[in-house]
Parts: sequence; structure tokens; C-alpha cells
Amino acid sequence: MTDMEARIEAAKAEVANLKAEIEKVRAEKKNSTMGAIATSNGPLKDIRRPPNTKMRRLLKGHFGKVYAMNWAPDSQQLVSASQDGKLIIWNSLTTNKVQAIPLRSSWVMTCAFEQSKGNLIACGGLDNVCSIYNVQQQATNGRAMKELVAHDGYLSCCRFVDEGHIVTASGDSSCIYWDVNSGEVLKTFSNHTADVMSLSISPSNNNIFVSGSVDTTAKIWDLRNGKCVQTHVGHEADINSVAFFPDGNAFGTGSDDSSCRLFDMRSYGEVNKFASDKITCGITSIAFSKSGRLLFAGYDDFNTYAWDTLADSSQCAFSLPQPHENRVSCLGVNGNGDALCTGSWDTNLKIWA
Repeated sequence: MTDMEARIEAAKAEVANLKAEIEKVRAEKKNSTMGAIATSNGPLKDIRRPPNTKMRRLLKGHFGKVYAMNWAPDSQQLVSASQDGKLIIWNSLTTNKVQAIPLRSSWVMTCAFEQSKGNLIACGGLDNVCSIYNVQQQATNGRAMKELVAHDGYLSCCRFVDEGHIVTASGDSSCIYWDVNSGEVLKTFSNHTADVMSLSISPSNNNIFVSGSVDTTAKIWDLRNGKCVQTHVGHEADINSVAFFPDGNAFGTGSDDSSCRLFDMRSYGEVNKFASDKITCGITSIAFSKSGRLLFAGYDDFNTYAWDTLADSSQCAFSLPQPHENRVSCLGVNGNGDALCTGSWDTNLKIWA
């Protein structure tokens, strides 16, 4: 064996030892469960569940599979993207279509509302392009205000940081931070080793975002220095969806391994896992209730389940009645916290409250 090979073997052994030490420290810190800590001062307050939570509105109008939805900042309007080649802005109270935006590419996979003023909408998909539309100008001009081109793979997710900046995730294993007005790439984040499927901007600090990937990891990124600051492991299959906890200190993930998990950035580890032996399909999308007590997850088996984040969860808190007739592809809780929207491949969206 040459000297170089010996050094490589020694380095591999050292890495294995360091990993073992890290796991040992993590195991020592896992001295209790979420359920035990949450109930240590007495029983928890019961949560609102069906029949109190029921379907209040049905949004019909798409002719293709609904792939994505996002609430507007007013908590009343929402945008949905479908493979019929349309973005539709809905009024969720009246179920009226406020606007329909025809897309250049019908293979759309994501859409997002700008959350400060609600004037801008972004979308993207298999065209590898993030298209930005101005809602105010759409009535007179059908074209995109800006097209952001740099990704080498499909656009899986996009989220506005503010009115002038957006972050996109892609099948090329990278995320990009853009200047919306100039169309310039400000930073590229490329530590993932497989397709990035989802991202979420921190509600408490918009310089921080989390991404979930097919490489089974979730990574925390800092927009200021363009670096990955945390990598969270635990899932055994693709992570399809990530969402920040309302206080910005933790985040949830949904995966093809049929589990949702809750990771805390302060303890740098998994603090709860939500899975059941009865549920064997993958999770497409997740969202937290406004308080963070409930984690909603949309599944490939057409159901939407709610999990109690403070319980030791092998039993879901409840499932939504009247499930969709096909895969639940997207869901979201509005800013006021008083409504949940689910979108499905059955071409419909449902509003629950």
C-alpha cells in the first residue's frame, strides 16, 4: 500500500470516529420525548378536530392536475398552479376566480405569492425558468414581468424573501437567490447531492431558509454569506416538503419514507417523528397551524392527516373528512391561521376550517 493510500485510510477511520462521537453526544442529549416533556406540567389542552373542522369551500375550475398553491398575504386570496397551463387566483370566501394567468409552459410545478404587498406571483416547472407576474399589470398585459433563467434542471419550489428578492429550488441540486428587478443571480447554494424538492423561508429571520432534497437531508442556509449552516439527517427516502415552525426555531419535513419529522435548529437534531404503521405511502406537502400545535401533511393515498406536534406520535390527531379523489399535491395554512387549503391531482382545491 502506498503512503497516499495509507493516509486516505487513516483519514476515513478518523472521520468514522468523529461521526461516532457526534452520534454519542446526540444520543446523550435525547434523554426524554416530546410527549413526556409536554405533559410534565399536566395534561395538554385538547385540539379542535372534526366534526368541528370541516370542508367549507370547493374551488373548481382547473382542467389538469393541481400541483401547487400558495396563500396571499391577505389570507383570503390564493394562487394555484395546474398542468392545464393556468395560474388561477381565487377568492377563497366567494370561490370566485379573480384572475387566470395563461403560462408559456403548462408543465408548472410551483407557485408563490409575494407576502408583503401581494402584487407579485412567481411560478416555474419543467421549463427550468422562474416566471414573475405582476398581478396589477396582468389584466392589460399577459406576459411575465421577469423570467429568471440560470437553473439547469426543473424548478421544484420558489418563495419570495421580499418584494425584490426570491429563492428558487431546482432539480439541478441547487438553490438560487435572485434579484427580481434585475434578474441577476445573487447567490447559488449547491451543497445538496440530488434534486432539491422544497424550500421554506424563516418567519422570524428572512435571511435564513431551509431546503429539503432527494439526498434525504434538510439543510439550513444563510442568504448573507451563501453558506450551509446546518445539515439535518434522519429520513430514509426523498424529502418532498419542508416548512418552518411558526417561531422560526424549528422546521418540519415530509418524506417518501412515510414519515414527517420535526427538527429543532437549537438542539441541531430531530425532536419528534410522525409516522404510523397504517400509513405506507409518501408525503407530498406539509404545513403548520398558526400556533404550531398541528402539523398538516398531504399524502399519496388521497388523505390529509393532522399530527399533534407535542405528542409522541404514532397516532395521528385526525384525518380530514371527505378526502380528495387523487393524490394531495399541495397544502397551506393562511396567514391568519383560520383556514387550510389542500390541492390535488383530482383538479380541485378544498378550503377547510
